[in-house]
Formats: sequence, C-alpha cells, structure tokens
Amino acid sequence: SYTDETKEKIRAVFAKQSVDFQYLTTLNAWLGSFHAQLINQFLAKNNIQKVEVDLIASHGQTVFHAPKLLHNIADMPNATLQIGDGDHIAVATGIITVSDFRQKHIAAGGEGAPLAVYGDFLMFSKAGENRIMLNIGGIANFTYLPSSNKAFEVFVTDTGSGNTLIDAFTRHFYPKKSFDENAEIALKGAVNAELLKELKNHSFFEQAVPKTTGPELFNINYVKNAQQISNTIELNAYDLIATLTRFSAETIAEAIKSATENSENFTIYLSGGGMHNPLLVKWLQELLPNFTLKKSDDLGIDGDAKEAILFAVLANETIAGNITNFGDRVSVPSVSFGKISFPR
Repeated sequence: SYTDETKEKIRAVFAKQSVDFQYLTTLNAWLGSFHAQLINQFLAKNNIQKVEVDLIASHGQTVFHAPKLLHNIADMPNATLQIGDGDHIAVATGIITVSDFRQKHIAAGGEGAPLAVYGDFLMFSKAGENRIMLNIGGIANFTYLPSSNKAFEVFVTDTGSGNTLIDAFTRHFYPKKSFDENAEIALKGAVNAELLKELKNHSFFEQAVPKTTGPELFNINYVKNAQQISNTIELNAYDLIATLTRFSAETIAEAIKSATENSENFTIYLSGGGMHNPLLVKWLQELLPNFTLKKSDDLGIDGDAKEAILFAVLANETIAGNITNFGDRVSVPSVSFGKISFPR
C-alpha cells in the first residue's frame, strides 16, 4: 500500500488542470524508482529470485485522463497520462518491464479506457453464461460478456463515480480516514433526494455505452456545484456520504440495465474496493433484482487483485500472445498494448 506521504506526492498533480511542470517531470522518474523498490522488497520478502520472473507489467499511476468528451479542446485528440517510468523499473529490478499500456488504445482510435475488456474476455468469457464483470474502483466500470463467447460482441464501459466521491468526502470530513470502511458513515445518514437528482443531472449519463470518464469530472467541485444548485450546501457528513453512495449505486445499476435490456439471466461478478462496501452492494442488489451478484473470487480471481492481474494478462499478450479480434470498433481496438523496457 502507498503511505500517506506517497499519496500526497501524487495528489499534488492528480487530475489537476494546472500543475508544477518540473515537479510532474521529476515525480515520473521518482515514482518509477519507487515502484521498483516495492517490487524488489516483495521479491526479497517472498524469497523469489529475479531470474524466476519473466516480466513486470506496470500500469503506472494515472494523473490525468482527458477524452475529448471531457476536455472539448478543438483539434486535440483523446489523451491520458500515466507516470512511473518503465525504464526506471526495468533497470532497478533487472527484469523486463511492460508499461504505458493506454497510449496504444488511444492511437488506435479509442479513449484509453477502460482496458478491462481484454483481460476479462480472455479470462472470464464463458459460452452459455451471460456475465457482467463489474469493477468498482474510483471510477466504476463493467465488461459485458454475452453467452455467445464472441469477442466482437463484448464491450467495456465506465458508469461514473464508484468510490472516488465517497472517498474524497470521507477524507474531507475525517482526515484520518481514507474511505468509508464498512459504510459506517453512510449507514448513519439518509439519502437527500434533491442532491441525488442534481448529481445525476449531467450529459455523461445520457450518453450511450461504451464511454469513459474520470475524477477530472467526478470530483469535489462536481459535488459542491450540485449542492449549490440543489440548496444542500449545509448537508451533514452522514447524509452527504449516504447520498454519494446511492449516486454510485444508481448510476451503476442504470448503466447495466441499459446494456442488458434485451437479454436475460446475467450474473454480475464484483471486484474492486467497492465490493467491500455493504451498503453499496445492498443497494445494487435491490436496484438489480433480476441479477445474481457474486464476486470474481467465485471464478478463482481475488477481487482485490483482479485489475493487477488484467494488466499482467495484457503484458503477456504483448510478449507472447496473439491479437484477439474484437471487430471494427474504436472503443475496443484489436491491438496489443504497452512499451517494452529492457534492463540493459
């Protein structure tokens, strides 16, 4: 886990339109070296020899995600930026490293996110069973895996805020807490209908799936603006965090319903930090009564590790695999990902 000090280093540039450019440049190198240090410590602790490791897959730290639908800058393309340089990791660990996965997705016409569809299809798609792989991270996203088991029918989409707003306001009201553990705060509050309505009043939710977003949109200012409009600026911490939890639940459920309205018998497999929020999961089950909710653990993949494993799969495909044909769709381009860094 990151220390609070490391988190603060990243928050100085995270999802901010204006940053100290020199600091961002140096942080890119520092974070790569820091990740290498964590890897070396892990290998030593677990008595793993470096020669046993074929490859490191490093997603890096996203600091800004800028699809055109969010930045609206004329003549500028979709864009995203992850820091934590792969060359630093390769040199400091002595292990070949694949990093910077998202640029190829954008270069091939996509938005750079979500990338879960590739690993989800390879690991989890099953003929005869309709599956939704729902990851509730900072931003929630799901992969649609129909029972046909055909790659060109699969897609992935963001749904909006997952944990990011809940976490942000938990830290705001309780600086020593980084998230609402076991929904202890939200369970003491009541959902404010006026604020909830205004939070959902954004064009992002009207766009058809697949789509992508990030904390560049769903942040503290987004909520405060909705509070101003709904005249709920004085809402207490309990009610606000309860409302934000309901906001995540409803927008996730509505996106899943829109994607599956002509299908039946879908099983939803949860992963990510949000799967540990009992109130969020309870509301999802209530909002999706015709769906069975399970965890990716039931498929043999720890829900807390699933995103990391997905990028290991992407790196393996880059080095040793074949390109899966997802059809002629810019949202899921049929490409391999990542830049390869050699130790020498």
